[in-house]
Parts: sequence; C-alpha cells; structure tokens
Amino acid sequence: MSSSSKRSWKLQEFVAHSSNVTCLSIGPSSGRVMVTGGEDKKVNMWAIGKPNVILSLSGHTTPIECVQFNNSEELVCAGSSSGALKIWDLDSAKVVRTLTGHKANIKSLDFHPYGEFIASGSMDTTVRLWDIRRKGCIVSYKGHTNTVNHLRFSPDGRWVISAGEDGIVKLWDLNAGKLLADFILHTGPVNCVEFHPREFLIATGSSDRTVKYWDLETFGLISSSDLEASPVRTVCFHPEGVCLFSGGQDSLRAHLWEPSVCFDSQTLGWGKITDMAFSSNQLIGASYQATNVSVWVSSMNNIETMAEKANAETYVGKVEVNQSVQQINSRKHRLVVSSVKICFGQILSILKNDFQMNKYSFLNGYKKLNTFVFQISRQS
Repeated sequence: MSSSSKRSWKLQEFVAHSSNVTCLSIGPSSGRVMVTGGEDKKVNMWAIGKPNVILSLSGHTTPIECVQFNNSEELVCAGSSSGALKIWDLDSAKVVRTLTGHKANIKSLDFHPYGEFIASGSMDTTVRLWDIRRKGCIVSYKGHTNTVNHLRFSPDGRWVISAGEDGIVKLWDLNAGKLLADFILHTGPVNCVEFHPREFLIATGSSDRTVKYWDLETFGLISSSDLEASPVRTVCFHPEGVCLFSGGQDSLRAHLWEPSVCFDSQTLGWGKITDMAFSSNQLIGASYQATNVSVWVSSMNNIETMAEKANAETYVGKVEVNQSVQQINSRKHRLVVSSVKICFGQILSILKNDFQMNKYSFLNGYKKLNTFVFQISRQS
C-alpha cells in the first residue's frame, strides 16, 4: 500500500459556475469530458485539463441537482430541484426532450446502454423509466422509503438497480416491470452502485464505510470490505474488471472481492469525491466545493500486476484450497452468465437499429430471449 505518491496529482481547479456547484459527471467512454450543474440553473460542459467552458446549456428554471452523459457522450441529461428532466443534444446545444412527472428533486440518472431510455431517481422515493423518443414515462417503480441516491442499468440493459438513502439496494426487472431483489445488509445510506463489466455481480458503496459485493445469480452477498475511514462516495470498476476502486473523503482504495481485500490505498486532497472514470491507464476523479471544481489524476500503469500479486498472495495466505476452488468456480459461472446476457443485449440493439423496433417490441424481445439465456446459464 501507499499513502501518498507521485502516482497521483491535482490536474486543475477552476470556477465552474457563478453560484454553488451542485453536481458533476465525467464522460463514461472517454473520461476526458465533464459536465457540471449548479444553483445558477446552468449545465456546463468542460474538456478535462482545459480551463474554459465548452458549452453552457440553459433551460431549467430551478437549480440543477443531477447530470449525466449517455454512453456515447452525445447527449446530456440534467435533473432539477423541481423534478423535471431536460436532455440536450451536444452537437446542436439544444434541448431535445423535457420530461416531467417526479414530485421532488432529481438525485440520480442513467442512460440505457442500447435503447433510447433513461432512468431517474428522486427524493420522492421513486425510480422512473422514460422513453426518450415518445417523451413519456413507461413505468414508475415504488419501494424505497427515502431518496434514490444512485442508479445504474445492467450492461445487457435488462435491469436497473437503485441505491437508496434508506440503506437498501433494489434490483428492478425492466421486462416484468417489477422488483426482482432487495440487498439489505448495509447499515447506512447507499451512495453508489456499479455493475461489473464482465462478471455477474455488483458493488455497492455506503455511508456505513463499506463496499459490498453481490452475486446476481443468487442475489447473495459475496463479501464486504473492511471499514474505510470515511463514507464511500463513489465506486468504479477497472475497465477489464480486475479490481474495484472506491473513493472517499481524500482517499482512493483498490479492492479485490473473492475474498475482499484492499491491496492499494492513496491519500489525496480531492475532498468529497463525486465521480471517477478511466482514461488511458489513468483514473480521473472530480469533486466540487462552493463554485469550484477540482480534477485529480492517478496513474494506474501497474494496477493489473498489483491486483494479480495481491490475488495470489491472498489465496496462498488466507484461503483454504477447497474454498478457493469453490470461489473460482462461482466466478467462472458468473462470467459465463454475464457474457451470454451482454451478448444478447447487443443483438437486440442491432435489431432495434435495423428494424426501428418500438419500445414494446424492444422490451418483448428481451423477454423472449431471456428464456434462452436462463437455460444457458443453468447449463453453465
């Protein structure tokens, strides 16, 4: 482990808005663009490392509470304190959709990986799924008892998962339009959730200062991290899935999960980290305070080697042989199931683009393929 090193440095700090910054998001694909929202009701877009704003987007009449890029970084959605969502096309810098229905502040957003859908979570305790083209709410999911802090679609687009201030994580089935599972072992608000890019598992980070890992076949707990020094504010998987990074107050930690071990940690001055993303073997982290935004960079050139070494040492030193074999078999099973389901999500994306499927046939297509996917998963 390392407490502070030349691997990490502060890239920039700049004034992002004329009043307090309230939210930010880093581009999920490139890791080189960022969008910020503020009490000035503006949504500003930045190139990371550059001092000047690229775009300043207006349209909301109340402060911005949440911002999010789509996967291609061609669209940005912003949710406001009034409960309204607006989507901008970044090429034209124009609002292309306004969506209303929430009864309180929007606190979380995510774009569907394939279809033209977006999910939103609110202080009104609901999760809503929207059809961007038809400008309407498809379904409203109810079950949380407090603010929905974070949302993520699964890589195959079948599910959406929500993390709540109530300490509960909920997995929703888009095909059936209902709750699939609850994850209830956190003892404080859950601030973030991420799907593994290749395995069939999720990671959740909480104000209880732990990261927990969950198997999406059994819906059971795989492992839980040791207590961190501060609440876990954001989590991010390595692009190849070799490890997970957690960000807290002035801290960055790298984790394995079978069994759970922190194999690297750094102390940084980024304060209350808000978002992280990968770009060219670097982890980019961003935070805000008052009107300012800070961007930090951490080099990850040797992280895969460090993870492999930590994994080998953990199995040799702490895990019985038969237990490690069982964990490896479990992981292989999740990899097979996850790969099959992601593959079918991509197939449906192609069908949707080729035949201009509407939302009903799109979701119905998932339902028909899911039967086959389930059969394959059981055979694995």
